[in-house]
Amino acid sequence: MTVDSDWDDWLLRAVEDADPDGLAVWYLGCNGFVVKTSGDTTVFVDPYLGIGDPPRTVRMIPVPFDPAEVTEADAVLGTHEHTDHVHGPSQAPILAGTGADYYTTDSGHDVVREEAWLENYAVTDDQLHEVGEGDTVEVGDLTIHVEPANDPDAEHPVSYVFEHEAGTFFHGGDARPGDFEAVGEAYDIDLGVLAFGTVGMIEDSETGEPRRTKWYNDENTIVEAANELRLGRLLPSHWDMWKGMTTEPTVLHNHASSFDYPTTLEIAEIGDRVDL
Repeated sequence: MTVDSDWDDWLLRAVEDADPDGLAVWYLGCNGFVVKTSGDTTVFVDPYLGIGDPPRTVRMIPVPFDPAEVTEADAVLGTHEHTDHVHGPSQAPILAGTGADYYTTDSGHDVVREEAWLENYAVTDDQLHEVGEGDTVEVGDLTIHVEPANDPDAEHPVSYVFEHEAGTFFHGGDARPGDFEAVGEAYDIDLGVLAFGTVGMIEDSETGEPRRTKWYNDENTIVEAANELRLGRLLPSHWDMWKGMTTEPTVLHNHASSFDYPTTLEIAEIGDRVDL
């Protein structure tokens, strides 16, 4: 598979040219983000540039860049083994072109082996690192903590806490509430990403028949997770991605209004920048 971007390279060049006064994140759609710091550290989290698996899953947003066009990356992180989080055609060219390190769980590395990244791309074994809950990784001026994640649809999911002198950023992967209270107690999180979805009819991968499926957090569980994490700012992700599963994140203003957290709801569309 090759990646065919709708946007040429303008987003990548915007990230490369940026000089954040602290820490900035760009939303790549789905659950993908780029994190860049004032120390010129650049980390990609769950970048997915595929079109899905039509007709079961159909991409509803542009493909924002060609991974072979990435020239600046210090690390790429995967939260769990699902295709839209660990994906060779999306991520291996970034590693090959920049020499960045790749971090994901044991189940994510199973995908790396199944897709033969070392054989099919110019990726070297020393770029690949397995992480699990409790690990800490230093990347430039970022300290990245690997924390638990309750995702019943994944084999081994984790979440990531990014600590920087400008503040703390959290990426929860596709996780629901249940494992985040200790994370909320341990860190003062300024901005947190949680996957927001809905219920829709998708084609069963085995039978081909439509079935009712709930993906990601609904309005109530995303606010519950935000309160476990004690989020200052909540940025919903994943709501834009799949046909039949897209939803409207502004409804969360009403759901969050009677709770202590999040303090602020941030709505970002693909390509948007959010600063700490």
